Amino acid sequence: MSGLRATLQAGLQTLRLDLDARQIDLLLEFLGLLQKWNKVYNLTAVRDPAEMMTHHLLDSLAVVGPLLTQVGNRPVKLLDVGSGGGLPGVVIAIACPQIDVTCVDTVAKKAAFIQQAAATLRLPNLHGLHARVETLNALSGPAYDVVAARAFASLLDFTRWSREALGQGGIWMAMKGKHPGDELATLSTEGGAVDVFHVEPLQVPGLAAERCIVWMRPGPPSVA
Repeated sequence: MSGLRATLQAGLQTLRLDLDARQIDLLLEFLGLLQKWNKVYNLTAVRDPAEMMTHHLLDSLAVVGPLLTQVGNRPVKLLDVGSGGGLPGVVIAIACPQIDVTCVDTVAKKAAFIQQAAATLRLPNLHGLHARVETLNALSGPAYDVVAARAFASLLDFTRWSREALGQGGIWMAMKGKHPGDELATLSTEGGAVDVFHVEPLQVPGLAAERCIVWMRPGPPSVA
């Protein structure tokens, strides 16, 4: 565990994230929970702890800085769609106590894992929800300021399925690998229903792979 802690602390320094000792402990405890539950519920294909650290924890932590740039330090509601093992949702909930995070998944055991993680880690700002994102509606339920997804679906499907959950002035945060040029081209055929206002490259410590965030909002494309 000391090696994982050192990797995490070095990654946080690279990402310029100032987390306290309790938050670092919680991230490591979450990693342990993920390993434990993964043996039974197959939450992720990655099973090696060191690989989980880079491919899951640090990969999710890499979005925290860009997210805070978009929303500031104000309290916001974030929906993590197709959260699976809670990535990036649980990590965001630990790193940003002011953000209320709901992780939604169609698989009951994955939603149950999030609920267990929230209880074990004592995170009042983390919730697991077993539902299809298409059934969520900001008019009858919570309106989310940010709707996020990590390797969930195409940009077109992601925005279509989750649009009704997005609150007034809300934004989409789609975590992708390499720059999704083809998906962006397909999205542009939607008649201006989605404004892609920023594609932000990410550098994940210890991971030599392309990563980016596609930031979007409803409405016609911005005029440059």
